[in-house]
Amino acid sequence: MAKKDYYELLGVDRDADQKEIKRAYRKLAKKYHPDMNQEKDTSERFKEISEAYEILSDPDKRARYDQYGHSGINDQDFNFDDFARGGFGGLDDLFNMFGFGGGMGGRRQNGPRRGADLQYRLQISFEEAAFGGKKEIRIPREEECDRCGGSGAEPGTDVKTCPECNGQGQVRSSQQTPFGQFTQTRACPKCGGDGKIVEEACHKCNGSGKVRKQRKLTVNIPAGVDTGTRLRMSGEGQAGEKGGPAGDLYIVIDVQEHKIFDRKGDDLYCEVPISFVQATLGDKIKVPTLEGKVQFDIPEGTQPGTTFRLKNKGIQHLNGYGRGDQYINCLLYTS
Repeated sequence: MAKKDYYELLGVDRDADQKEIKRAYRKLAKKYHPDMNQEKDTSERFKEISEAYEILSDPDKRARYDQYGHSGINDQDFNFDDFARGGFGGLDDLFNMFGFGGGMGGRRQNGPRRGADLQYRLQISFEEAAFGGKKEIRIPREEECDRCGGSGAEPGTDVKTCPECNGQGQVRSSQQTPFGQFTQTRACPKCGGDGKIVEEACHKCNGSGKVRKQRKLTVNIPAGVDTGTRLRMSGEGQAGEKGGPAGDLYIVIDVQEHKIFDRKGDDLYCEVPISFVQATLGDKIKVPTLEGKVQFDIPEGTQPGTTFRLKNKGIQHLNGYGRGDQYINCLLYTS
C-alpha cells in the first residue's frame, strides 16, 4: 500500500514552518496516542503521524522528501522504537502534551545557533562527470525572515526577557510520584526555551524568524567526479538562528551510465568489434573516445578478447593532474 503524504498526514501546507508543523503534530498526537484513544487502528495512525513529524521536523530529511518524495527517505530515517525512547526528541513532546512538563528536555541554547546542513542528490551525464560543468538547481530551505531580521518580532516592537524563567530558558519543577519526588529541569513553556518573548510576532514569519523559500543555485562540477562524490557549498544550508551562520549544502553526485563506456576509477573500458580478416592481417580502425573517434592500428595476429590501452584517454583525475587510460577490448564478429 502506498504511503500517505507527510504534509497531508499532519494537515499542513508544504511551505509550513517548524512551529506550524510542531503545533499540528502535538494536536494530532494528543488525539491518536494509544494511551488517550482506545479506538481501532489508533496505534497505527499514531505511528504514521510520528513518522511524518520526524521527517518534516528534520531540515535535511524534509529537503530530501520535498525533492524525491518517499523514495528519498531511507528505512533508517524513522524508527518508532527510537521515537518511543526519545531518540529525536519525541518523548519531550509527549511529556509536554500529557502533563509532565519538559520530560527529558533541557535548556535550549540561547545564543547564536548554526543552521542545519542540507543534502541534494544531483544527477549528471557521463560527459559532465568527465569534463565538468555547471548545473542550476533549486533548493527548498528555510531562510532568515527579511521582515524581522530573524528575531521573530514585528518591526517596531520589543523583545523582552521572559518573566517566567528570567531569561534562563529553563524552569525546574517537582512532582510527587509513587516512587518519590520527581524533580526535573525543562524548557520554559512560556518562551519555549529562548529566554526571550516577543511583544508581537512578526506578521511574515509568525514569530519563527524564518521563511521557507526556493533558492536557485549554480553548482560548479569539477571534472572527474563520480557517483557518490560530495561537493560542499558553504553557507547554502538552512538559515541559522539568532545571528548564527547558515549550515552547508552537500551536493551528492549521481552519474548516468554511458552506452559505450564503462568506468572503473579514472579508467574507461569499451568493446570494439573486428572481423576475422582484420584480426589476422591487421587494420586501421576508428575507436570511440570521450573526445570523438580516433584512428587505432590493430596489429596482425590479434586474438579475440585482446585488450589495448590508449594512454591518457580516460577520466581526468579529480582535484589533480593527468587522466586515466582507456582500454579497448577487441571482439571478433562474423558477417
